[in-house]
Amino acid sequence: MTIFEQIDPDLLYPDSDGKPMADNTEQYRWIVLIKENLEILFANNDNILIAGDLLWYPVRSRLITPTAPDVMVVFGRSKGKRRSYRQWQEDNIPPQVVFEILSYSNDTKEMERKLEFYDTYGVEEYYLYDPESFQLDGWLRQNNHLNKLWQMDSWISPRLGIRFQTGLGELVIYRPDGQRFLNSLELNQRAEQAELLLEQERQRAEQLAAYFA
Repeated sequence: MTIFEQIDPDLLYPDSDGKPMADNTEQYRWIVLIKENLEILFANNDNILIAGDLLWYPVRSRLITPTAPDVMVVFGRSKGKRRSYRQWQEDNIPPQVVFEILSYSNDTKEMERKLEFYDTYGVEEYYLYDPESFQLDGWLRQNNHLNKLWQMDSWISPRLGIRFQTGLGELVIYRPDGQRFLNSLELNQRAEQAELLLEQERQRAEQLAAYFA
């Protein structure tokens, strides 16, 4: 065993790059919205991993700098806790879909490096959203490379089945069943409304039962 192999892998491949998850409230809001709604969408499939800001090591090499997509989706890997995504420990399956939300600190060179990283290491779909300009860009793997998508309005993700609407200002994302991605407050309001309707139905049933008793 070499000295390299004897070193604690946690020291060789740290679980954090030292960068914050988000630089501002808008970036954080979009990261959470996309990640949590995808969790809901695929809640019944235990073989799809969805993670936010998880450091991804594509190869077992200290020469390759890892990256942490704002949201990533991995088909073929089980749900569960991860300190980082070390691909050689995950049946060598790369994330198939990644999302990045632009922030004030992101510059052109950084985003070019991320695109190159995702292109090199096998991402099938890459989506980049700027919440300030409402600009959504997308790339799809074709002929072994990520190619730019030039029409994003009403684009449907081949892997996820979700639809992007960009023509009315701020991005709106729809599930395959047509339901819009909702934030936590909207989800709570919907749950309360459903609970209220159930209570009203229960009271009507009790009244009918009492009437015919």
